Amino acid sequence: MGREFSNWESGRWIGRTLEVKNGVCAVPEGHINGMPAGTGYTDEVKSATDHLYERVADFIPEFEWPAYAPLVHAINTLKRDKNAVILAHNYMTPDIFNLVGDYRGDSLGLAIEATKTDADMIIQAGVHFMAETSKILCPDKRVFIPSMRAGCSLASSITGKDVELIREHYPGIPVVTYVNTSADVKAGSDICCTSSNARAVVEHICAEWDVNRVIMLPDEYLARNVAKHTHVEVITWHGRCEVHARFSAQDIRDMRSANPGVVVLAHPECPPEVVEESDFTGSTQAMSDYVKDNQPGKVILLTECSMSDNVAGMNPGVDFVRPCNLCPHMKRITLGNIHECLRDETNEVLVDEATRVKARKAVMDMIDVKFDPEKAHFDPDAPEKDVKVI
Repeated sequence: MGREFSNWESGRWIGRTLEVKNGVCAVPEGHINGMPAGTGYTDEVKSATDHLYERVADFIPEFEWPAYAPLVHAINTLKRDKNAVILAHNYMTPDIFNLVGDYRGDSLGLAIEATKTDADMIIQAGVHFMAETSKILCPDKRVFIPSMRAGCSLASSITGKDVELIREHYPGIPVVTYVNTSADVKAGSDICCTSSNARAVVEHICAEWDVNRVIMLPDEYLARNVAKHTHVEVITWHGRCEVHARFSAQDIRDMRSANPGVVVLAHPECPPEVVEESDFTGSTQAMSDYVKDNQPGKVILLTECSMSDNVAGMNPGVDFVRPCNLCPHMKRITLGNIHECLRDETNEVLVDEATRVKARKAVMDMIDVKFDPEKAHFDPDAPEKDVKVI
């Protein structure tokens, strides 16, 4: 492997793993970030890890396994020794998701699972706002993120100060913020929502306040998709997820033409025109459940690349067409920096107590909202509604 492959921005390397046609390849033994020189595929490592290989056999060539196994073993050993758990988001690469993740799912699901663990340390294999949410809900635990550069375009699109100014301009209107936001934005809101319960939360808070308008921040496309399914007037912010915003209706038409009979599942952070062209729209968990329950012959997931890899691993009988819009922030999390984070206890995520208390209330108020999961799905035929974008 030459020096020219060292930077993931080249499009070849993702963190310390190399994208290849059938999945991801490890760097050669002895070059994995954070591993001691000379660490190898010993009898001890082989015994402790070989049973794990079948979880990633479709994504890691067998000849590469001896390069992965020592690092996987080191991470899992450190977890046990330090009483730590790893929360692996659906967008993590299959090696992280399947080999070292203790809890796997969407951002809020992971945070809720974190509240149930008796671990002393939480390693967030995701992005920074997710680690903050874990800390908000688990103040007695130490929370770490392997890379402080693992941000989020959507979370970065708005600040707590922005929320203050919006409140001044729209007094008396409840503010609903997506969980994909920073702690200070959550603290400035009245209630949070996820892509699963957004419609239910919007209608709940409006009924509670006896109003018919809501400010929904910061994802413009999620807000537009929710507005199509409720009587509530929605005001939103010009924030977008750089992964989902890149999909277009023409993309879907082209993929259907190339793959007759394919079922298209979209995330509600996609543009409304994409939802209209899709067969089903729901959260990452809803998409995963759809594939599990319906076992379509061929399916496309319009979301981050690794989601398809991970859902495919759980549904071997389904043929996945894999358009790839990669999240560069998620891909800053690697086996190598997870190992470093665990070993050195670096990149601890802290939230000041005043902010944490306010943010926790917004999150817990959301969790308390009961909703029908069927209403979390988005009808592709729902008519477009006017949505004011601030």
